[in-house]
Amino acid sequence: MLPIRTEFSISRIHGRSAIALCALALVCLFTTLTWSQEHDMSSMPGMNMNEPAATENPAQMAKHLADKRESEFNHRLAGLLLIVAGVLIFWESRLAERWPLVCYIWPMCFLAGGLFLLVFSDTEIWPFGPQTPWYALTHNTEDLQHKIFSVILLAIGYVELQRARGKLRSSWATWVFPTVGVAGAIMLLFHVHGGDMQAPHAMETMEHIQKQHRWFAATGLGVALTNGLAGTPRKWQQFFKKMWPLLLMTLGFLLIQYTE
Repeated sequence: MLPIRTEFSISRIHGRSAIALCALALVCLFTTLTWSQEHDMSSMPGMNMNEPAATENPAQMAKHLADKRESEFNHRLAGLLLIVAGVLIFWESRLAERWPLVCYIWPMCFLAGGLFLLVFSDTEIWPFGPQTPWYALTHNTEDLQHKIFSVILLAIGYVELQRARGKLRSSWATWVFPTVGVAGAIMLLFHVHGGDMQAPHAMETMEHIQKQHRWFAATGLGVALTNGLAGTPRKWQQFFKKMWPLLLMTLGFLLIQYTE
């Protein structure tokens, strides 16, 4: 009887953890969505609603276009990696019969995305640009957030790879993905996107970017929650095991459609 009771206790603990995680995430999402919708963009630094938009000179236009292309490429690459990861997770049970190494590939998609974001997300930082990493991280909120997102991806990728290898069997490891994922989704609602707010159509561009990030946040939250529920021995566990990779692919498709 002892093993049965122990299994039942673990199931109850997992169930309570999942409920607590869902409740916390929904409260945080509601609070931050309300804040983001009520936040007045005119209070942003350098924003003057009464000042007409300045005309960009050729050098400014070239710099703006280069930054735009770089940002869109970064989002689309991340989206492609998430789609690959989602497909592999969804079909993992079948693919693993022929290619046992497939269970290691999807965590490596997170590692690759995190590593790319860590190194290439902000080319004004050394070794690509003149700014030192310390200066950029302490003076540019957008750069700091990018590096935090990269750490989140690296943490998820590392933990999931170690779990796939059988090197990490602790029960807490199953909650790294949903917990860190919820934190990342909430951070997306506060994501700062730099740019010249006096440039033509700056308000429309910023509102468009923020709207897309709210979709990223909502979908990312769904990925995190369904991943956590997929690891909980409950009635709907098999449903959530299929749902979270589908939501991961959805997030990937949203990212590859990102525009500025």
